[in-house]
Amino acid sequence: MSNFWRDRPVFVTGATGLLGGWLVKRLLEAGADVVCLVRDWVPQSELVQARLMERVKVVRGDVREQALLERALGEYEIDTVFHLAAQTIVGVANRNPVATFETNIQGAWSLLEACRRSPQVRQIVAASSDKAYGDQEVLPYTEEAPLQGRHPYDVSKSCADLIAHAYAHTFGLPVVITRCGNFYGGGDLNWNRIVPGTIRSVLRGERPVIRSDGNYVRDYFYVEDGAAAYMLLAERLAENPALRGEAFNFSNELQITVLELVEKILRRMGSSLTPEIRNEASNEIRHQYLSAEKARRVLGWRPLFTLEEGLDRTIAWYREFFAHGQSS
Repeated sequence: MSNFWRDRPVFVTGATGLLGGWLVKRLLEAGADVVCLVRDWVPQSELVQARLMERVKVVRGDVREQALLERALGEYEIDTVFHLAAQTIVGVANRNPVATFETNIQGAWSLLEACRRSPQVRQIVAASSDKAYGDQEVLPYTEEAPLQGRHPYDVSKSCADLIAHAYAHTFGLPVVITRCGNFYGGGDLNWNRIVPGTIRSVLRGERPVIRSDGNYVRDYFYVEDGAAAYMLLAERLAENPALRGEAFNFSNELQITVLELVEKILRRMGSSLTPEIRNEASNEIRHQYLSAEKARRVLGWRPLFTLEEGLDRTIAWYREFFAHGQSS
């Protein structure tokens, strides 16, 4: 489907976020006609830094504004929607649960209802998360595992995921759901996340900080792999509308602790620094990793980058970022 994206009107929410910037870049490279929903001006985001904003149409507003979404979908004759907008930081969600629920849950139903009322929309890819599964005894998570988030962020993703299923099964809305692990990559400006925070600390000659005890197991997924997976999923949905309502895990299927990841970054940066382990984390799941067997089998998907390749590309991005004085 080499020409699939050429001139295709595509709507992206969350375009100033980590995944959003890389997805927009890849869509533009494929020839898509991209429209971005932008709430906040983020001058250091990849969307702005890489001058992608100059190549897309911009709709200013909030993902909770259903009327605004309907207008944009209709006015720009949108064919394909990528819904990425969300409050994504677990610590922020724990401190501000209502704002998180409003953005992540109300935002989901507002976007999906706008799509339901916009008959030209043919494919919708909605971002859920491995956190939607909550804490599970059986690992790795498969798509059949129940959605049982318990803490604010996890609950918001469980709810949005279920809402997407409801729109697919009740109204036949052509929506598919992604469940990925922790995205990392160049352009992540949330410095309390472990990958950008560690790299920034090393570049400043400071000890990297681990908020937890370092033994939490996570599934880390490189952002360029994520962008490619989202686009492949939209293409497969166009080929096979029976995929609507299906959820897909995307993962390198590695089990790695936070401490192991930090040590890997330190080695790849040639640093002798040791991490400062604060053991302050609470209301977070201890052990998570995903099975991507369904995506491999049904979609013919495979990751483009190993963890080491992704980390090297990420480190290179931040070296350039800080070399140009973008550290404020």
